Formats: sequence, C-alpha cells, structure tokens
Amino acid sequence: MDKKVKVEIIRKKTLEVINTEELDKKLEKKSPIVYTGYEPSGKIHLGHAITIIKLKQLQEIGFKIKILLADYHAYLNGKGTIEEIEEMAEYNKKCFLAFGLSKENTEFILGSSFQTSHDYVKDLYKLANLTTLSRSKRSMDQVSRSSKNPKVANVLYPLMQVVDMKFLNVDVALGGMEQRKIQMLAREHLPKLDFEVPVCIHTPLLHGLDGDEKMSSSKGNLIAIDDTEGEIVEKIKKSYCPLKEAEGNPIIEIASHFIFSNQDEIIIERDEKFGGNLNLSETELIDMYTSGELHPADLKSAVSKFMIEYLKSVREYMLNNQ
Repeated sequence: MDKKVKVEIIRKKTLEVINTEELDKKLEKKSPIVYTGYEPSGKIHLGHAITIIKLKQLQEIGFKIKILLADYHAYLNGKGTIEEIEEMAEYNKKCFLAFGLSKENTEFILGSSFQTSHDYVKDLYKLANLTTLSRSKRSMDQVSRSSKNPKVANVLYPLMQVVDMKFLNVDVALGGMEQRKIQMLAREHLPKLDFEVPVCIHTPLLHGLDGDEKMSSSKGNLIAIDDTEGEIVEKIKKSYCPLKEAEGNPIIEIASHFIFSNQDEIIIERDEKFGGNLNLSETELIDMYTSGELHPADLKSAVSKFMIEYLKSVREYMLNNQ
C-alpha cells in the first residue's frame, strides 16, 4: 500500500498526529509497533472502541499491535486490588479480540510483567530526576480519578507510562486526548533515556451518556461493547441528547464515530405523520438536528438500531468464549 494512503488512513477521525514527517519514517519499517495502554478497571466501552478502531486500521496497514493491560497503573489510580485488576485484565483482553483485533498480530502485555525489572526501575528513577513535580501532576489532569487531592501515586503514574514506551519499543503511541500531556512528556524526555521519540496519535474523547466530558466505567455513563440489546436501547433512551444541540451531544458523537465511519447515511424511521423516513448524511443529520427538524427520540431510535447490529458479533463472541 502506498505510504500516502497509509497516512490518510491514520489521520482519519484523529485529532492530531505528532508529527507527520516522523510518521513517514516509521512507515518505512517492515512492521512498525503501535502501542496503547488500558487500565483493566471495568467494562470496555464505546470510548475505548474509538482507539480500538484505530488499532484495527493500523493493523490492516501493517502495524504490529501491543496492548498494555496496565494493571499497576490501575492500582496506582485506585481501581482495586492487584488480584481484582488482573482478573479484569483477562476479561478486557477477551473484549479486544471480540471487537475484531487479530489474535495473531496483537500482543497483550501486563504491566506487572516488566515494570519491576532492574532496568525499568533505573530508567524510572532517572526520569524522576528530569521531571518537575508540577509537570508530572499536570500531565495527570484528565487521567486521574483523584486529581483534586492527588496522591504520590498520581505523580508516579505518568513517569511509568513514559518508561513503558521505551520497554515496549514503540514506534507509535496511540491514545485519547486525555493522554496528550503524558505523551508530550514522553517526547521530551525519552531521548534522555536513549530512546527515539514515538509518533503520537490522538483520538477524540467520547462524551458520557450523561453529558459528562468523558465516557467512563467508574461513572457508569457508558455503552459497553458487550451490552445486551435491551441494555443498549435503555441506555440510549435515557441518555443526554439536548434538543437542537450537536456540540457535546453523545448521541451525535456515537453516530459520527460509529455509523458514519461505516456507511454514508443514517436511516431515520419515522411515522408518515411526522414526515416519514429519512436517509441523512452526517452533514444533513447535524443540520436537521440543530434546526429542530429532527426529534431526539427519532435520533436515539436510529442510533440504537445501528449499535445493536454493529455490536452483535461482539456479543456472540463473548457468549461463545465464556
């Protein structure tokens, strides 16, 4: 595949790539490595799915995928005991495979399998001497669940994430925009640890179903990728979907990231007395919704139907691999 085409695929539905010139060089490798890390702390949901979709695209154009099941990070972030977190990691791994990542070209790595080694700790100490306390705290602003009253663990967390990139030998680091400050810390300091800076790809954050700025397991404002049909319908029915507002509207965002990434139009089924059925492009959908011509209930119904079918294979995989 032509390098230009690969770059276009990588940039699709991303907020930024830092930077394209470095990406060109990474693409010259036979099997460049892309990594992303997930705290095994709850359900894998649509917010995670945005990065998983990008991983699948990268896998299809020749990248080797490394998924860090960040058990020690989850522990430092107060997500449970080590035993509980490791059990959740196995469930999360199954979810990633259910969503369509290739088992043959995806490596799942527990953080605890390498994060206490001599060389790792040595680099961690070195990085601790290079990073100010305020910089480390700022990098956790959108990641930590206790940012208003940070613990020492919250300062250690981003430093470990930087060292992870070296030990996983990554060419590309993929994450949501909440990871940006940590990834910029990595780009600044990894050369001082004798490691080439990774290209950083940032994907959008998905708003929670309650309108919160981030879909999150801890807040319960999510659609899990293995939710039942009934759960999907009920959650979307109750979700925040303000009339005439597209910005920060989780239902509009779900349509954008999942429906319009797979097809050109959304089908809105309506009774004839309300104007009949509609086939809308993404631009038409937003125009009709913000003008008030499309009711939230009709939008929710269409998104529910699509997501039930879209996640059908995930539900079946999970049921067959219990």
